[in-house]
Order: sequence, then structure tokens, then C-alpha cells
Amino acid sequence: MEKTIVIDEKAVLLKSTAGTAIRYKAQFRRDMFADILSLGLLSSYISTDGDQSNIDLSQVDLSKLDFEVIYNLVWAFAKTASKEVQDPLTWLDTFGEFPIAEIITEIQDLIKSTVQSKKN
Repeated sequence: MEKTIVIDEKAVLLKSTAGTAIRYKAQFRRDMFADILSLGLLSSYISTDGDQSNIDLSQVDLSKLDFEVIYNLVWAFAKTASKEVQDPLTWLDTFGEFPIAEIITEIQDLIKSTVQSKKN
């Protein structure tokens, strides 16, 4: 899945593929799926009957959210989309602002496509 989002007035192409999790682990030495689950975001949009909706940030305790995981996820999605993306710190330094709350909303489809199977 591919998606273009705007960060600090710059269009950023993001892509999720089967290789994204391996790229994430190679860069950060952490399991991407465990990090996604640790965010607690998945329970915000998967109901008990399996239906899915958008992530409702009003239900997320942002004080317990590990923002580094969000930075890492966005970098991994960007690096998957373009091999030209630099190392995480250099890449993040190209942005004057990085509005996490807006970005979480923008990347939720990529997160969903990473952790769920397609319904037939």
C-alpha cells in the first residue's frame, strides 16, 4: 500500500510492503509488530466483533505513547517508498515540525495493512 502525506508542507511518499518489517528490524533492532502493538492503537480501532474503524485519538492516552515508535514507523514506511531516504535522524532533521497526532491519523491505513489480512 502506498500513501502520500504532508509533513511540514512537504509531500512524503510512504509505502508498506512485506519487506517493511524486515527493514524496520534491520534499522532499529526492534520488532515492528511488537512496537505497533505496544502503542495500544490497535485496540482503538478493532472492535470485539472484528470490525475496524478509524483510530480515535480521543481514546488514546498520549502520555503513554512512545513517540519514537511513531518516528521509526514513518521512517520505515518512507524508506520502503524511496531508497533515497537518509538515515532516520538525518531524515527527521529535514522537518521543522512533525505533528504526531496528525501523522498517526494519516498512517493508520498503512498500519492496518501491515498487521491484518485482506478480507475476501
